[in-house]
This record gives sequence, C-alpha cells and structure tokens, in this order.
Amino acid sequence: MGKNLKKTIAFIFFLLAGAVLGAFISHICDGKNGLDWLAWGKSVGITSPVTLDLMIVTFTIGFVINVTIAQIFTIALSIFVFCKTCKNL
Repeated sequence: MGKNLKKTIAFIFFLLAGAVLGAFISHICDGKNGLDWLAWGKSVGITSPVTLDLMIVTFTIGFVINVTIAQIFTIALSIFVFCKTCKNL
C-alpha cells in the first residue's frame, strides 16, 4: 500500500475511534452530577426522512449528525494522538 493510503486509513480510524469513545463517555456521563455537561449536544440534519415514491422504487433519504461535548474533546484528542504517533507512516 502507498504511504498516503496508510496515513489516510489511520486518520479515519483515529477519527472514528474518537467519535465512538466520545459517544460512550457522553452516554456514561448523562445524568451524573458534575459530569452531565459532557453529554450536552445538538442534532443537525434532516430529522424526518424525505421519501420519493416512483411506484416501482421508493427512495428514503435522511441524515442526522449528533455531536456532544465529549465527542468534541475525544476527536480533538484522537487527532493529537494521530499526529504524534503516525509521523513515520
């Protein structure tokens, strides 16, 4: 594999790991005194899906991104760790 492909795959892995870890932390901290601010977030996108019915085929399109404070911190941390660990990839 090329050098750029390895770096791209590693970067995507670190971003997804940071997002998943942040979602887990926000789920754990939800409702805990003093830590519930980590679970605060917003949803952005099309909340009710758009449907196009063509009698033969039906297309349903919807897209929502949920972002919490914990995810912002863990994604930033994962980018920092990526920069420190993947210099020589």
